Amino acid sequence: MAFDTFKVVTYPDVTLRQVCEVCDVTDKSLKKLARQMAKTMYKNNGCGLAAPQVGVLKRIIVVDCDQEDGEQNPIVMLNPVLLETRGREVVDEEGCLSCPGISVPIRRKEYAVVRYTDLNGEEWVIEGDGLLGRCLQHEIDHLDGKTLFESCDLSARIQALHDYEEAKAAGAKPGDTRI
Repeated sequence: MAFDTFKVVTYPDVTLRQVCEVCDVTDKSLKKLARQMAKTMYKNNGCGLAAPQVGVLKRIIVVDCDQEDGEQNPIVMLNPVLLETRGREVVDEEGCLSCPGISVPIRRKEYAVVRYTDLNGEEWVIEGDGLLGRCLQHEIDHLDGKTLFESCDLSARIQALHDYEEAKAAGAKPGDTRI
């Protein structure tokens, strides 16, 4: 049975707190997984999605932070490694498909450098600031079992958990950043 998209795993599912396994870059099934992850990301109006968010404990993320023109050009990253963050620390609101209905203030460095392998087995380095820099850090956090709730400071965490319970009760779905 083939599915075009996955159901997004939502907090507090234990899958989201697991550290993911390194991908075997020769595994041909990763192409189908990446395609389904990208479709799931777009269907839910996301700009990034990590494999544990669809119940798969592998180190693979899909990112597309430049969707303004309606084009879909996902970047698939196998075994991404955050090499460096730099610049000033910026606090900005982040949403997450696995924590629907809320946005949480997260402090991150404004610039990220990531090494990854693509689906053809080639190694790349991607650098980004703004939304891309933040998205890269956020998705790699997922691969290490870290959610929005572990990424924010304590007072923001208490408020975010409260807001999340209210959002769930109100029927928040993946892709909702406010209820």
